[in-house]
This record gives sequence, structure tokens and C-alpha cells, in this order.
Amino acid sequence: MSSAGARLLKLFEGHRLTPTQRRIAHCMVRQAGDAPFLSSVELAELAGVSQPSVTRFAVALGFDGYPALRRHLRETAPETASSPPRGEDDGEPDPCNAYQQAVQAEIDNLRHLAALLADPAPVERAGRMLAATPALPVLGLRAASAQARGFAYFAAKVHPDVRLLDEGGSMLADRIDGCVRAGAQVLLCFALPRHPKEVAEALSYARGAGLRIVTVADSAFAPVAHPEDLLLPAAVGTGLVFDTACAPMLLGRVLLEAMCDGLPQAQARLEDFDARAAERGLFME
Repeated sequence: MSSAGARLLKLFEGHRLTPTQRRIAHCMVRQAGDAPFLSSVELAELAGVSQPSVTRFAVALGFDGYPALRRHLRETAPETASSPPRGEDDGEPDPCNAYQQAVQAEIDNLRHLAALLADPAPVERAGRMLAATPALPVLGLRAASAQARGFAYFAAKVHPDVRLLDEGGSMLADRIDGCVRAGAQVLLCFALPRHPKEVAEALSYARGAGLRIVTVADSAFAPVAHPEDLLLPAAVGTGLVFDTACAPMLLGRVLLEAMCDGLPQAQARLEDFDARAAERGLFME
């Protein structure tokens, strides 16, 4: 990656950008040499977005508007004479393109998760809670639905009553009530950006119904955080147009492991499933 592209990535780092704004950011990185000289209309056309989106993008970065962002880029650009010609460098291979940077950021998120798990007590506590509840509702809406569905798929192999709540709407409260009637004591929630309001409303309703909440969220300061809940943080990657959630997915698998430790019949249920799957020829392996 060119030094100009690296400077742009540094400028964008740490800002919570929408998918459209990330598209603009990626376009600017790809056009790093020309970015300080592009008009807002030209940048919008290159990125395939509207011109007002470019203005909102500049404001999201802390500038008064796009002209201020472009002026900043021109003022911080190195002198042409001191910059190596395009395509030339110090002989070293390109260390990290935009895609590699996204992967590296996820690796860093996983390292951070590993550091948090040095104290296993919160996850072990959550595992005991999930194992003890007669019915286990698993909530995840929009971006978090994949995490909730993945957890529920595997949890159903060892837990007697797992109930996936991955659709919002007026029936969500009804389904929470049904879980409570079935004996649910705990609700597991996967909450990821951009944090739908419906998730916070559902969690509030669940607390009012007497459920304890275990939440896997992108941050301990996520909008769904509540002092009565057990919140387990796992950061998401923001380097691509859409968030990447490797750390939350892995934390979900860790929770499954902790839950299995608290289910005396977990291994027997897994072996029974494997036996029946073999009889049915369910898998090719």
C-alpha cells in the first residue's frame, strides 16, 4: 500500500462509519494519489454514491464538510519531490493491502478476546446459567441473526429446549412470553452494530418478564449494556464495507463449550445424534 493510502487509513481509523461511508473510504484509499484533488461530485461518481453521502462522510470524520476534508488532505500530503514515483518503493513487497488489513484487524480482535478469556470466570458463569435454564431463548436481530442462529443450531444438539428469536416485530414479545411459560430463566442475546432499537426493547421486556440476560456484544459500552446483565465483549472488525464478526462468533462457541460443561447429558446427547446421523447417512464423511 502506498504511503498516501496508509495515511488515509490512519485518518479513517477509529471512526464508526456506515456501510456507504466505508465504500467512500475504500474508494479514496484505492485512489489515494488523486483523492486530495477530487471534487465531491467526482468522488461520489467513483464510489457509486450520492454527493450528499460524501458530505456526510466528511462530517463523520470531524470536518465541517468535504472542502475541509480535501484541504486537510492537500495540506498533509508530502511534497511530490520527496515521494517515491508511483509503483516504486524501497524494494520490499507491499506489506499490507486493504484486504489484508481487514484480516489483520480481526486477528487483533481475536488476540484481545484471548486476553479477556485469561479470566474465564465470566464465561464459566454464563455457561452455568445457560445450562441451568429449562428453556433457552437465543436472541439476535439483523446483523446479529447469523451469530444467534449458529449458536442455536449447535446448542440444540445438547440443550433440551433452545428457542431462536431472530425475527423482530410485534410477535417478539409473544415469543419471549412463550419462553417464560416454558420455564426459561435466562436469555442469551447477540448484539452487534448497528444495534437495532428493537433489541434494546426486547431485552427490557425480557427483564420485566423476570429473565436474566447474558449478552455477547461488540463492546462493554454497547448501547444494549445494562448493569443487571452479564455482558461479554467481543470486538467486530470495521475495515470492510460491512462489519466482520469473527470474535463474537468464536465467543459464542466458547459459550457453547462452557454450557456443555454444565450439562451432564451433553456428551450422551452428542453421541446419540452421531449414531442416528450415521444410520440415516446424513453426512458424506
